[in-house]
Amino acid sequence: MVTVQLIDDCKKGKSKSLKKLYEAYAETMFKICLRYLKNTEDAEDILSQGFTKVLSNLSLFEYRDEKALRAWIKKIIVFECLMYLRKQHNFLMVSDEEAETIIYQDHHLSSLDNQYIFDEIAALPIGYRTVFNLYCIEGYKHFEIAEMLGIKEATSRSQLNKAKNILKDKLTKIQEKDERRRI
Repeated sequence: MVTVQLIDDCKKGKSKSLKKLYEAYAETMFKICLRYLKNTEDAEDILSQGFTKVLSNLSLFEYRDEKALRAWIKKIIVFECLMYLRKQHNFLMVSDEEAETIIYQDHHLSSLDNQYIFDEIAALPIGYRTVFNLYCIEGYKHFEIAEMLGIKEATSRSQLNKAKNILKDKLTKIQEKDERRRI
């Protein structure tokens, strides 16, 4: 459990406390990195960079409770993932004109095995996966995603719609297979 004392000791640079803070959040934040970056090595690098930023900016953080600390760390980790992706990829997967014409649909995924969903999300093209993660998992709004990624809101909506359609198609195929097995 992370306490005010642990944070104070981290701010003083005590290595045991820094290690405890890292160990308290590393696994969860690594999973977040993997949601954005398919490659384990890239996720490890971004996790490391993210925690370097967390530790170097900890003096600016005012500890209220563990929930606020987790949210603050998560925001830094997600931002680091986005910066990495922005350097490596172009998020404009469709033209702005095409994005304006795509009808936005809000389908919901059925209850599935978590690992299956994680694997299917990880298999999405980078732009789709990033917008899907930001919108559906992190809870950002399209205007926020557009600002973070340097794209238009319509492009964010389009990327999300395409991601959901791909996931829906895969779900439909699995349901069809299950129905054929039953026959």
